[in-house]
Amino acid sequence: MSEPVFLRDTRGLSLDEIVALTGASAPEGVERARHIVNVAPLDRASPSDIAFFDAKRFSGAAARTHAGICLTSAALAKELPSRVTVLVVREPFRAFVKVARVLFPQSLRPSSLAQPGAVAGAHIDASARLENGVTVEPGAVIGPRTEIGGGSIIGAACVIGADVRIGRDCSISAGAVLTNTLIGDRVIIHPGCKIGQDGFGFVMGAGGHLKVPQVGRVIIQDDVEIGANTTIDRGGIRDTVIGEGTKIDNLVQIGHNVSIGRHCIVVAHTGISGSSTLEDYVVLGARVGINNDVTVGEGAQIAAISNVNGNVPPGARWGGTPAKPIKQWFREIMAIERLARAKDGAASAPNE
Repeated sequence: MSEPVFLRDTRGLSLDEIVALTGASAPEGVERARHIVNVAPLDRASPSDIAFFDAKRFSGAAARTHAGICLTSAALAKELPSRVTVLVVREPFRAFVKVARVLFPQSLRPSSLAQPGAVAGAHIDASARLENGVTVEPGAVIGPRTEIGGGSIIGAACVIGADVRIGRDCSISAGAVLTNTLIGDRVIIHPGCKIGQDGFGFVMGAGGHLKVPQVGRVIIQDDVEIGANTTIDRGGIRDTVIGEGTKIDNLVQIGHNVSIGRHCIVVAHTGISGSSTLEDYVVLGARVGINNDVTVGEGAQIAAISNVNGNVPPGARWGGTPAKPIKQWFREIMAIERLARAKDGAASAPNE
């Protein structure tokens, strides 16, 4: 079977261009004409590929690599074979990413099925306002009074509700549903996201559960990226806000009234309960659970599979269930292991 290769249409980069892009230092006498057209891991790289080597544990793969160029640190450079052009940088992976972004700029946002500016096969309400250069793919529905900025893409089968506003150069991927939402510029929303539906709010009682009206909005600021099948509920009595530059992974649940600051990272399967606050630069590992009305302070990091029940101080590193300072968590784990070993030892000791 013939296998298509995606995202490989690149002009490539010369050694000099890579040096200029990364600020790397190159050894004397290196082949200046070397040309790179692809990125690859150490163990699969060919002479036309660039790779990176940033940890001692990959020394075996580094010794065998056939990469044309490898970005690495000064401490690791001597472990690469002479056939490889070695470029020394302070942060090899960051430099590698800079190169990859230039080689494959089309990979940085979802592509469209339609030609730029096309709107064929979509239903667009007569009162909606689309700037020049908006692309709307077949099957999309755009509701009354919606406003969409130039250069944005609305994917196939998207539903954009009444009065939604989407800024310029956004990508709303296939199957996304947006209601009660205001979106800034250069926002990427991946397939299947549901944003702006009413939050899960009920007053429980013996006679039945009384549904609480959810009258807020979702506000998504500039340069946010939201992964596939993530859901973000609109606010109940205040807006749900996603701050500038924040990156949210796939399958994340964000409840009503949540406020997420600027440049946060929220990894897959995380759940953030209603009225919680993440201040700027917070990092949540995979499958973290944040309880209602919790504040996670600026720059704090929460380890994967942790359950946060109380406020986290700025800059803290917490983990566990319930989450606590990570050093305390590790000490408790070690203490339990010592107790278990002691019990096992006592059980196996011969009777006197």
